Amino acid sequence: MKVDFAPLEIPLQRRLQTAAVAQWVFSFLGLAPLCIFIFFYLLFTRFWLISVLYAVWWSYDYDTPARGGQRLPLLCGLKMWDYMRDYFPIKLVKTADLDPRHNYVLGFHPHGVLVAGAFTNFCTYATGFRELFPGLTSYLLMLPLWFRSPFFRNYIMWAGLIPSDKESASYPLRKRGGGNAVVIAVGGALEALNAHPGTYNVLLAQKKGFIKMAMVNGAHLVPVFSFGENELFDQVENKRGTWLRWAQDRLQSIMGISLPLFHARGIFQYSFGLMPYRRPIHTVVGRPIQVQRNEKPAAEELDALHQLYMDELSKLFEEHKEKYGVDKDTQLNFV
Repeated sequence: MKVDFAPLEIPLQRRLQTAAVAQWVFSFLGLAPLCIFIFFYLLFTRFWLISVLYAVWWSYDYDTPARGGQRLPLLCGLKMWDYMRDYFPIKLVKTADLDPRHNYVLGFHPHGVLVAGAFTNFCTYATGFRELFPGLTSYLLMLPLWFRSPFFRNYIMWAGLIPSDKESASYPLRKRGGGNAVVIAVGGALEALNAHPGTYNVLLAQKKGFIKMAMVNGAHLVPVFSFGENELFDQVENKRGTWLRWAQDRLQSIMGISLPLFHARGIFQYSFGLMPYRRPIHTVVGRPIQVQRNEKPAAEELDALHQLYMDELSKLFEEHKEKYGVDKDTQLNFV
């Protein structure tokens, strides 16, 4: 295979963009196991006290992820995230105001391989979420598994991530006075297995848990579609019925995480690697769907709101698809 190496004369800005994305990819693919290794390794060195003290602190701080985390504005505002934004680039598109007197559940679609659009838009200040939606604080949900990694749990909490279990996700929505927006990649890890370029399949037809959470807490629903999210990586063909897809589905059902076999480009060459392609992402935030508090919704009420949400997401996709390079005959498919 011929390797297409990057030219030597590359502007410093582009090198910094690549470096910013490289650290982000490493953080979400390798930092958690590295932190676990370091934690146990230190126990067998003269620095054992670091791990012991951290373990004591961890026991004291154990419930923090379930109580809204501990966002660190300094981390969210780093210049590094501006470089990451410009690498693709990523843009946050507003279609309607969100009244900060209410709480919101933002359904993010599609998941993509690494939810680059969700992280950049809702965990960093790089795309202007605070300016576009003043008075709102966003919380991106992540699998609870990652909050069990020492050191790494603090990093993701500082970035505004909280666990995706029911209690943790509901905590910001129970706060009186509004101003909180919980962002859910509804399709989750399973949808990542369908993240092939040119596909618009959204795992939503049977996903009603986030709808019920919005109803129970009286939080308004907001559909979000991220155009370009599935274009960042190529993925090994894994159609249903193949041994690979069977193995991936089994892993997802047992551990809650999926293992998409993806590839794109490298850091110093463009032929292969785990770096995403430089392809634009436009994350469009739709109009809010008014939701009245209903602590015990009937099945019919739940189904009706779920259908309304799917209709609004379809409208959002149809209204904006041609602006962002999607063929006018392409339809959004709910699976």
